Amino acid sequence: MIRSIVSTAVAGLAGFAATKAVLRSRLRTHDSVVRTNHAGHDVSLAEGPAVAAGLLAGSLLIEDPRQRSATLLATAAAGSLGAVDDFCESGSSKGLRGHLSALVRGEITTGAIKVTGIPLASIAAAAILRSRTRASGLFGSTHTTSDRPWYAATADVIVTGGVIAGSANLFNLLDLRPGRALKAGALTLAFTDHHRRVSWAPAGAIAGATAAAWPDDLAGDAMLGDTGANALGAAIGVILAETATPAQRRLILAVLAGLTLASEKVSFTSVIESTPGLREIDSFGREDK
Repeated sequence: MIRSIVSTAVAGLAGFAATKAVLRSRLRTHDSVVRTNHAGHDVSLAEGPAVAAGLLAGSLLIEDPRQRSATLLATAAAGSLGAVDDFCESGSSKGLRGHLSALVRGEITTGAIKVTGIPLASIAAAAILRSRTRASGLFGSTHTTSDRPWYAATADVIVTGGVIAGSANLFNLLDLRPGRALKAGALTLAFTDHHRRVSWAPAGAIAGATAAAWPDDLAGDAMLGDTGANALGAAIGVILAETATPAQRRLILAVLAGLTLASEKVSFTSVIESTPGLREIDSFGREDK
């Protein structure tokens, strides 16, 4: 217990320190990271690499070697592929359907690289997670991947990978207003059924990185971009995959898939701004600029 508490605290401090270090570096004001936000004001994309760095630094403190490897892989891959889309963007296609349509036409865009690369990396991370003996069920019974037919184990790896990739994509879809993705991450962690040695340290890393990025994000001076939002979503996706039962993972994947499909037709911003409760949470602490 004491060891888990200490590793969680250190993970939080590492996440906070690494994020702050990048945010306060010269990268923040470099011309290559300055973009125009929804309100027409200059905003720095340095927050994305900063948060990704914080998440990776904190994730090094995860006790279980397989979960640590899976978290580092999923977070680094999602953040790196998000950075490709942020800083090397090519093509005019937008959204999941747009990028997939471009691929069908033989057009390889940075967005298409991201929407194919993140799922592949997520499945690889899921294979690492599902390769160990795990406790499951209401009474903590244990099983290994060899206890189940190969097709059932394979399906669970694919579902787990889908949860990680779907979470990475959803947080990217939410990063359209200051603080929105960070708040969604904090609320997700708050309502997650945490388990010592499984989610404490990674949650600490996320909390530390979020705390460091919070003031600049809410002020509208910096934003996560694809780099930070994808990395944050992937890190949270690993936690959800690790703390959920197989049935819960399937439900989470269905919800994520439904929200992703809905985003092609419905504006999340419009829904949030027209829904009491969500509107107040979304605007809390924000300096609209």
